[in-house]
Amino acid sequence: MAILKWKEPLFKAHMIISCIKKNILFVCLICSFSAFSQNDFTTFFEPLFAVNHKVNDSYKVNFAAVSRNYVYRDSEFEFTTRQLQFVHFSTLSFNSNHIVSAGVMYRFRENFEDKSNELRFTQQYNYAHRPNIVRFGHRFRTEQRITTNNTVHRFRYRFTIDLPLSGEKLDVGEPYFVANTESLLSVVKASTPQVDQRFTSQIGWLWTKSLKFQTGLEYRFENYNQDTKEILFILTSVILKL
Repeated sequence: MAILKWKEPLFKAHMIISCIKKNILFVCLICSFSAFSQNDFTTFFEPLFAVNHKVNDSYKVNFAAVSRNYVYRDSEFEFTTRQLQFVHFSTLSFNSNHIVSAGVMYRFRENFEDKSNELRFTQQYNYAHRPNIVRFGHRFRTEQRITTNNTVHRFRYRFTIDLPLSGEKLDVGEPYFVANTESLLSVVKASTPQVDQRFTSQIGWLWTKSLKFQTGLEYRFENYNQDTKEILFILTSVILKL
């Protein structure tokens, strides 16, 4: 009986992996078809390069550069840079489950469009637990987005699952799967609050012990409480651990 009880959660986890493998391609195709069937739909290509450094057992820093580029808008394909941003995060871990972070970002947009640059401050709390091979994560984040015209206060909650796609743990050279959904509330003085929803799925590979690559799609419903805009992001990430 003890052996059966031990195997039950592991069996469920393998069932989850099997379902994910069968549906990843299907979901990507459906999202892409839905996206390009709309005249006002916008698609971005957003590559990211990040460097993580563990200072000690409880403190680490992260630096990232992100470029956002139009690939489809106004019913036409193109490749035009919209913005470039640089990000820094400092993270303090109380244990493997509870993490707090603070960050700053500067977004260059005036160089590419007739829009203001942005300075952003971020505070966040992460809680994660792994009852079996699937890890569940909860992230609560607050942001202050400062531009020339105003300051937007944004509140975010994200739920994430991730798991290895080969075996019970992630080894070098093996793939993994990450999916999340995030709700956002943006508040600015003298304007109606804006509500957004995002859905993301990515597949990654642990190329070496210090290098990861991820790619996938993110589908956004922006300002859906007023005038919904739907946006598709094609994501790629290279993450280096020092």
